[in-house]
Amino acid sequence: MKGLKHNPIAPGSKILYLGVASGTTCSHVSDIIGELGHVWGVDFAPRPIRDLIDQVARYRRNITPILDDARQPQGYALQVPKVQTIFADVAQPDQADIVVKNARIFLRKGGYAMLSIKSRSIDVSRKPTEIYREQVRILEAGGFRVEEVVELDPFEMDHALALASLV
Repeated sequence: MKGLKHNPIAPGSKILYLGVASGTTCSHVSDIIGELGHVWGVDFAPRPIRDLIDQVARYRRNITPILDDARQPQGYALQVPKVQTIFADVAQPDQADIVVKNARIFLRKGGYAMLSIKSRSIDVSRKPTEIYREQVRILEAGGFRVEEVVELDPFEMDHALALASLV
């Protein structure tokens, strides 16, 4: 939690997880939300999705793996209902834009986005704090109120988690 004051991932939550990869963090989310919750996990890489299916989702009925590109949410719009929370763990230069695009389709009003800002995936030459501020501005322009930004050092160097609510 690294000092995060509010965690919107709770028992029974419906979560859209962008950048799910092989499912390590997703398995923790699955544990928290329990049998009454559900995670729709999106990733564009076939091998990690296969690992997610073989090693995680096969044992947890509350995870639905989706092989698709989070930058194109219309591609999986028929598979995912409205959710309370979007957890974004994508390593793309347009991280906040991806969250905003997905929120327009899937996030309930008053819902939350949790964006893991990976500054080095955006620009290796700029200061991470500058990139965090930039990503926050994109979320705000997309209709979010950013409530917290928590730097994740030393666990994840040059990463921060932005917690934002859709207003």
